[in-house]
Amino acid sequence: MVPFSSRWIAVTILVFSAILGKDFGRQHLEYSAMHTTPSGLPEFDVNRPLPICGRWKETMPKQRDVNAYHIYMRARRLWHSNFEYLLSKDSLASVLRDVSTAAQLGDWGAQATLSDFYIHGLGHLEVNKTLEPDSFKAVEIYRAAVAAGQAWGFFNLGVAYEYGYGDLTMDTKIAWAYYLKAAELGSPEAQMALAQAYLEAKRWDAATLMQMCAYKQGHGPAAEALGMQAEVHRRYEEALRFYQDGVRFGNKDCANALWIFFDEGAWKGLSPEVQLERKVLGLIPDSARRKRYREIALALEVDPDLRFAQIDKFLPMPPAPLPAWRGIDDAVEPMSEAPPTY
Repeated sequence: MVPFSSRWIAVTILVFSAILGKDFGRQHLEYSAMHTTPSGLPEFDVNRPLPICGRWKETMPKQRDVNAYHIYMRARRLWHSNFEYLLSKDSLASVLRDVSTAAQLGDWGAQATLSDFYIHGLGHLEVNKTLEPDSFKAVEIYRAAVAAGQAWGFFNLGVAYEYGYGDLTMDTKIAWAYYLKAAELGSPEAQMALAQAYLEAKRWDAATLMQMCAYKQGHGPAAEALGMQAEVHRRYEEALRFYQDGVRFGNKDCANALWIFFDEGAWKGLSPEVQLERKVLGLIPDSARRKRYREIALALEVDPDLRFAQIDKFLPMPPAPLPAWRGIDDAVEPMSEAPPTY
């Protein structure tokens, strides 16, 4: 006969085992749910055929509310009127108020910008701190954009999964599933992420094709990457075309690349062989071109929204002579007052 105390111990062990087993089962289900790729999102495999080359504008609403758009753009102009650390707290409070209002009115650009504020905060000095980071609210905005089928939402939700912020658990597999979907929908950032994966897998042609997908949508970093590749392979005219387009798209790194390209000090650091190859093409140091590209790069450092539609008119590639130059306003694309279409 088993003593009473022994029976009590056995029963107690069984009860605790059942409780622990139930708790483990619940935790396992929760873990599985957190790490299950959402339905409709195929997993990314770097060895599979390339995804379709989507265009992000096709995922956006065909029309934007004019009032919301103008409220948002007023805020962006103020936000990019100077370096953020030089803007007053009142100015940043006005930016946040207008961006929030436009986001509530449904403007997707304002929603994307507001999510960025929630990730990074707004105002980074004690004298102008306006908004503390809140990644949970950013993820809420990403989810709403994903529900609307918008490419930028898929990409940003992928980033949230990759780094595990908000209420999301870090999961690289899910992150890359979102990147793949975002690339198919046309997110240039996602297309560049896939291009990097293909580069690391030594699928050079696949990487270039994905970079071209982003470049054809006016993505400055893609123009820079393609320009750097062409320059490394000493295809200088091709490199300059990519860099010039990058400037047109508003990419300061492309403007800096061209500033360096025409800089006499950088020229002196080149091998005689490379100097000769460039001379044959008429690509020699040019202080006037150097100065203009430097002006553009500095302007883009402050305001990355600038676009230079007139760049070929006021800064044509050699051997075309340079026309008169009154400053970067000559080449800046004026903002249209027409109702936005996307």
